[in-house]
Amino acid sequence: MSDIEKPSTSHDSQDGHVEGLPPDPDAHLSEEEKEKVDRKLLWRLDWILIPWLCILYLLAFLDRTNIGNAKVAHLTDDLHLRLPDQYNETLTIFFISYSIFEPVTNVLLKKMRPSVFIPVIMILWGAAMLGTGFVYNYSGLMAARWFLGLAEAGLFPGVNYYLSCWYKRSEFGVRAAIFFSAAALSGSFGGLLAAAIELMDGIGNRPGWAWIFILEGLLTIVFAVASFWMVHDFPDQARFLSEADRVRVVRRLKLDQQSSAEHEEWKMSYLYAGLKDWKMWLGMIIYMGCDMPLYAFSLFLPSIIQELGWSTTTVRSQLLSVPPYAAAAVLTVVIGFVADRTRQRGLCNIVVSSVGIAGFLMLLASADPRIKYAGTFLGALGIYPCISNTISWMANNIEGVYKRGVVLGFVIGWGNLNGVVSSNIYFNGPRYLEGHGIIVAYMALFLFGGSLLMTILLRIENKNRLQGKRDYLIEGKTAKEIEALGDHRPDFIYTV
Repeated sequence: MSDIEKPSTSHDSQDGHVEGLPPDPDAHLSEEEKEKVDRKLLWRLDWILIPWLCILYLLAFLDRTNIGNAKVAHLTDDLHLRLPDQYNETLTIFFISYSIFEPVTNVLLKKMRPSVFIPVIMILWGAAMLGTGFVYNYSGLMAARWFLGLAEAGLFPGVNYYLSCWYKRSEFGVRAAIFFSAAALSGSFGGLLAAAIELMDGIGNRPGWAWIFILEGLLTIVFAVASFWMVHDFPDQARFLSEADRVRVVRRLKLDQQSSAEHEEWKMSYLYAGLKDWKMWLGMIIYMGCDMPLYAFSLFLPSIIQELGWSTTTVRSQLLSVPPYAAAAVLTVVIGFVADRTRQRGLCNIVVSSVGIAGFLMLLASADPRIKYAGTFLGALGIYPCISNTISWMANNIEGVYKRGVVLGFVIGWGNLNGVVSSNIYFNGPRYLEGHGIIVAYMALFLFGGSLLMTILLRIENKNRLQGKRDYLIEGKTAKEIEALGDHRPDFIYTV
């Protein structure tokens, strides 16, 4: 048996042995009819949950990275920023506030309910973005970026945690990939939108870069208000589901060895369980290996393209940044689909990161604009799919509602804290050798190396579990106590 398969005595065939499993509302149906009902339910969840969340993340990533487009549109000149120091500091301060507040946001999401928490933080970051369009100096820009990071901190970890509470482990990856592909699309969309908005330069005595912030901030607030109705709560409280469908969702998760559908109360033991889990710390290393390059790429791509010498206008620089993002969005979804089907998330990270490393080596080694532009494509292809794949990998292998929330908060928070590094490595154009070199080091050591180590360790642990070497952990325990072990249960087989 492969070490990525579940034991043959799966819970799917032993409903009665699963603790707290509600009665099957489809018990009277044939297996074929049950599969049809399950497909219909999954299709409904996808159409109700995923599209709106993708739009929200597109707006979030657009709002945090559009300062790169604004820089090309003369933000630094109009605010008299000292380059590169003061501009880089405005990027850095976002990641500091973002990372400080991110680990606690999943607990707040669980306590406040998604239908309240997500719209509230959106209104706050939309207001911060709107205010950025009216700053007149360095201090004002720094304050706006601080509050933007604080308010945005809850969305990405929150939505990944939220989706992991709706879908089976074998279904989560492609949904997380579709959700995260909105970040790549925001790069494409952001370049096009910035090129169009910049033409408003001078209207209302505001420069073009200011209108980028103002209009995108207003757009976020409009979607935030709509989110009070469009964002739904967890499965046990979701109003768009019938009672029978709520039971079906809970059963799907329980039979997938998840307790995520149950309502738990917060305890400090969940925090301690996360902190004692080696997978969290190694996951933080892997995630920093793709998240720092992600932000460096997103924030500086317009500038990198401008330095190629092809761009005779600012608008053309914005437009040339579109194709790499579009390609990355497609590959992100493809990798999500492949990883879900094969359950080889570590191998996907290893292969994809190799492509990204090759791209940044091209940027390092060549001065030819054509080769460097091709390198930006490979760089984007090597970074974006690894973000969602790594988050899915961690969510697949951490069981327990609050423990998973804590672990995802720390992993994503640490990754985003490395955004401080990304803000300060591109300072020596036009080659940007230091910046590209540091990204290669991050991707090779942390992303590639960390993924390789995690894959090896998980395979060893799965082998031990399948050979019965962890069965002593459940000796003398009740069914409830065994379930409380979460991913430490001997029958919980890790996704490698």
